[in-house]
Amino acid sequence: MNGIVDESLRALLDVPVAAAEADDRSSLRVWIDTAFNGGLVIPRQYVERLGLKQASTTAALLADGRSIDLETFTCYLDWFGERYRTQVVANDGQFPLLGTILLADRKLTIDYKAKTVTLE
Repeated sequence: MNGIVDESLRALLDVPVAAAEADDRSSLRVWIDTAFNGGLVIPRQYVERLGLKQASTTAALLADGRSIDLETFTCYLDWFGERYRTQVVANDGQFPLLGTILLADRKLTIDYKAKTVTLE
């Protein structure tokens, strides 16, 4: 899987996602976030556009020590030849984030000079 490094030095990949396993996939450009150990964080506007179904809520501890409840959704993606089901956290942010649970057992190479991203 290949991606780019943008002008703001974000490592980006296009990931095929859908609301249901059998649905057609839509490409979602995600920012690789190695500080996030989950699957995906997707802004609410994208959650609505993709038609993701709410799964539950989950408690999260913020950096300032506050505990909050986050809405979670189910999402399916094509991930290295497999249909992969993952939990999505909805937020009010601007960018979809891809976490390290999806990087496990993969090799991530970010070449800032060449502005390329490779995930294998």
